[in-house]
Amino acid sequence: MIEAEGLTKIYGNGVVGIEDVTFRVERGQIVGFLGPNGAGKTTTMRILTGYLPPTRGSARIAGYDTVLQSLEARRHIGYLPETVPLYPEMSVRAYLGFMAEIRGVPNRKEAVARAMALTGLEDRADVLIGKLSKGYRQRVGLAQAILHNPDVLILDEPTIGLDPRQVREVRDLIRELGKTHTILLSTHILAEVQQVCDRVLIIHRGRIRADMTLGEALRSRRPDRIFLRVEGADREVPSALGSLPGVQRVERLEAGVFEVQVAADAGDDPRPAIAEAVTRRGWRLMELRPVGLTLEDLFLQVTSED
Repeated sequence: MIEAEGLTKIYGNGVVGIEDVTFRVERGQIVGFLGPNGAGKTTTMRILTGYLPPTRGSARIAGYDTVLQSLEARRHIGYLPETVPLYPEMSVRAYLGFMAEIRGVPNRKEAVARAMALTGLEDRADVLIGKLSKGYRQRVGLAQAILHNPDVLILDEPTIGLDPRQVREVRDLIRELGKTHTILLSTHILAEVQQVCDRVLIIHRGRIRADMTLGEALRSRRPDRIFLRVEGADREVPSALGSLPGVQRVERLEAGVFEVQVAADAGDDPRPAIAEAVTRRGWRLMELRPVGLTLEDLFLQVTSED
């Protein structure tokens, strides 16, 4: 559904926005698109939605080239930008009707009613957009994105400005839409990606640095912390284990419970050496496990690399 092949964008001032960006998203996948500010997310999304031509490479939406077949490609895209362009003097119903008309949506009344029902706007249908809260304006933006039932949804910070209940509702909606649509979701809320997405793309300095399922992402790198629970010793554990190869620091969390920080340049996994050191001293080893790698850990590791 979404195909990016070697996308490169060099702006007129010589600044490289993105370079050789390549990925593919299939129908029914929800992919989180992550990266620091200025990493190239917005440039990539603008190329995919036909707002910006690439300097090199190509992008296809539902099989249509976004440059050579721009109109056909756009008919298959629903786009929610971070700042939604709305008309404050129009009511919700009138705005969605207008958007349905200019998109040539058949059965416009039914399409508008469906979009409002999905986004929880039915009780605000005749309210002027200018009088809506930020959260409800965000819902209107999402409603216009799904109005024409597109194959592909590209969502830029879809839950920004929403209260916790609305955030949950929008996430549930995205998961439901993901069963039949292809969704590329850009967000700074990493917990949102873990709750909603199947895959994660991380872009840094204009290049894709990670492209994997969430499960692969969280298993892909060695955890840098180890949880340790010991009986028969307490305050002597940090000094006993702190000098082992690969151990950077041992922190006592509570009586008999420790967190071992693994050195970044550790060659071998230090867990066997830790287990041996504990048992050799006659202490009882109750628990020894790596601290699970979080998406935040992965994001920080990837975006700190050159």
